[in-house]
Amino acid sequence: METLTIPVINPITNELLYSISEKSDQAIDEIYEKAHAAEQTIQKLTIAERIAHVVNLKEWILDNSDLIIDKLIEETGKSRFDAFTSEIFSVCDVVDYYKGHSKKILKEEKAHTPIMMLGKKSRIVYEPLGTILVITPWNYPFVQGFVPSILAFIAGNAVIIKPSELTPLKGLWEKMLEETKFLVNAFQFVYGGRETGAKLISKRPDKIHFTGSVKAGKIIMGEAAKQLIPVDLELGGKDPAIVFDDVNISRTVNGVMWGAFTTSGQSCTSIERLYVQDTIYDEFVKELVDKTKKLRTSNEHRDTQQPDECDVGAITSPAQIKIIEEHLDDAVAKGATILCGGITERGSHHMLPTVVVDVTHDMLLGYEETFGPVVAVMKFKTEQEAIDLANDSNYGLSASVWSKDMKRAERVAKAIKTGNVSVNNHMLTEANAALPFGGIKDSGIGRYKGDHGLHTFSNSKSILYDAQGSIIDPHWYPFTATKYKMLSEITQAYFRKSKNWLKFAKNGLKADSIGKKEQIK
Repeated sequence: METLTIPVINPITNELLYSISEKSDQAIDEIYEKAHAAEQTIQKLTIAERIAHVVNLKEWILDNSDLIIDKLIEETGKSRFDAFTSEIFSVCDVVDYYKGHSKKILKEEKAHTPIMMLGKKSRIVYEPLGTILVITPWNYPFVQGFVPSILAFIAGNAVIIKPSELTPLKGLWEKMLEETKFLVNAFQFVYGGRETGAKLISKRPDKIHFTGSVKAGKIIMGEAAKQLIPVDLELGGKDPAIVFDDVNISRTVNGVMWGAFTTSGQSCTSIERLYVQDTIYDEFVKELVDKTKKLRTSNEHRDTQQPDECDVGAITSPAQIKIIEEHLDDAVAKGATILCGGITERGSHHMLPTVVVDVTHDMLLGYEETFGPVVAVMKFKTEQEAIDLANDSNYGLSASVWSKDMKRAERVAKAIKTGNVSVNNHMLTEANAALPFGGIKDSGIGRYKGDHGLHTFSNSKSILYDAQGSIIDPHWYPFTATKYKMLSEITQAYFRKSKNWLKFAKNGLKADSIGKKEQIK
């Protein structure tokens, strides 16, 4: 029996939108039965046919973008501009990329075959895994629900999607699938909370793709390990931005401000740690504060504001509000100063963009993920100091380097221990569907997008072809002194620094005849 227990709240108005329920064991069993049946249908489709289904989804998204954005604002509280760029534009761009590249990415590959295996052929084929479980976060519910799912589908898998209980977008997904006549049960959206998620994992999907917090990621990995379920974990970040003193200050301030406050800082790749070279520190911070104060927020009391002119939306999760408040309180208690923004009303989902200075790495704001419209500003003197500060973190998801000196920027970008770096911009690695995305350290395991985006949802199967004939390989039984001597001489001739090709060829020609002569009869 299913009981309505989980409310879905509009963070802007605090209105109850609807409720969702935890799923019963029987319901979960039925979901997997449908997915396994759908696998057979999906795998019979050509890649071109799968892509055609996905392109239909993209066309529907373009036709219904206002409907999707309205739903996103209602459940997440993000600004209309953020909803459009990070969700609508992003999914369309990803579909467009894979429309043109999927066949090549999934095409059977010829692999190198060593000369020792002369006459044999090596291949790599990419086959579907089966049923993929995609568990999505509350901050980007549409793009993070859609992109991994279509990649898994293009690779030939059925997909079960468990949206966040905070922003499930219930009704929207069903409308999209119904109106595009998408393949029945190729995608199944399963609403519920942690209990439902645990039940879905217990039924052993062929892979789990999870986006969310480090804490939740560790729990999921632990449960997956019990059944040896492979996982992709795209977890949190504490992204650094390094600003050198040769930058165009006005441009860089604008870029950093967007990187810190887009989606109200509720992105795992938001700028949370800002390191500015000491020689421009005062000037840079002053301009950053001046411009940040001019950003328009989603406060519902601003009746004169046009809906598409809000810069910074609401905080989606009540739990996240408490974390932001805790981080700011801790920073101020330890000597940091809030230059603008801060907590204007405790517990409110509306928070002004916040710039904090005199931050150190022993403050929560300096080392824990804040996930809100807050940027912690620190200064540095030398290039190496900036690198050391950026790497002084348990996270390693993304970063940015800002400098006119492109050689220095490249040098620093390569020195930062992270999964992604943008130079003179921020988050743009995510905007290029050809680039793999993922993190290291506490920021996660695995990659998706790029070629990895399809290969991660595939079984990369190696096949070696040998001819059927009379040849008996010399390393087969029986083991004899003659074979041992011959194989030893071949090994010495071939693997030495200076190869002895003559000796190698002479013994190689003997190999087949010795194998045939000294076989078990």
